[in-house]
Amino acid sequence: MNHSSAKKLSIRQLFAPALLAIAIAPLALTAQADSHGDHEGKGPDRERMEERMEERRQEIYQRAEISEEKQAELNEAHAEHREAIHALRDEHKERVAEILSEEEQEALRNAMHEAHEEYRGKHGKRGHHGDNDDIADSE
Repeated sequence: MNHSSAKKLSIRQLFAPALLAIAIAPLALTAQADSHGDHEGKGPDRERMEERMEERRQEIYQRAEISEEKQAELNEAHAEHREAIHALRDEHKERVAEILSEEEQEALRNAMHEAHEEYRGKHGKRGHHGDNDDIADSE
């Protein structure tokens, strides 16, 4: 192995975790967003979104020249991570239900929603593609 290919490999190895994090970050955000709703099942929109995320992840793997074997391992790790996040979210919901009555949970959800809307009103919509119009209007 010559020095150039060793350097190229080390750069690829350096950036592969960052690319993977970028690919997986939207999934973490959707898991967080999903925790704010009371729906348990997947609707057609959710399934389409997950398919798009999978396609993006595969595209990034290919750009990073990750082998198919390692792609499969990464996909398995991602699935395990997602399952763990869902289990943790369910555990948290159960714990909150032990602490708060239904009425208190509803009041908390409403207060969180109001605070979120106030924040978005002051700071514009962040993290949504094409939704940065509010930022330009407030300047």
